[in-house]
Amino acid sequence: MTSLRTTDSELEILEILWENGSATVRQVNRDLELKGRIVGYTTTLKMMQIMTDKGMLSRTMEGRTHIYSPVIQAGPARNALIDRIANAAFGGSAMKLILQALGNHKATPEELQEIRNLIDRMEKEQK
Repeated sequence: MTSLRTTDSELEILEILWENGSATVRQVNRDLELKGRIVGYTTTLKMMQIMTDKGMLSRTMEGRTHIYSPVIQAGPARNALIDRIANAAFGGSAMKLILQALGNHKATPEELQEIRNLIDRMEKEQK
């Protein structure tokens, strides 16, 4: 079974692949640079090879080009990361995590409405 524990660098690569579906090393490296993360092509290649060996990515050939796709789904990986953060930094408290996140980030009106909608749905499920 594939581990959902990822390093920060692995998570950055996964985020790009989740957004694009699949990509070459060159495309991932370019997207990393566009996000302000300047890394060499060979570093990106090595990371993606390691992630493939760990079962996080799959690799297929199109001609001489390797195409990488995420094996790990975004939802479960993000849930595992949130659980890790909540347990490590907030004693397992979702409330403390949410309050800290909202205090550190200016939420847009749309984000606040989505949070209200989520709370409403959760309250209805508890009844």
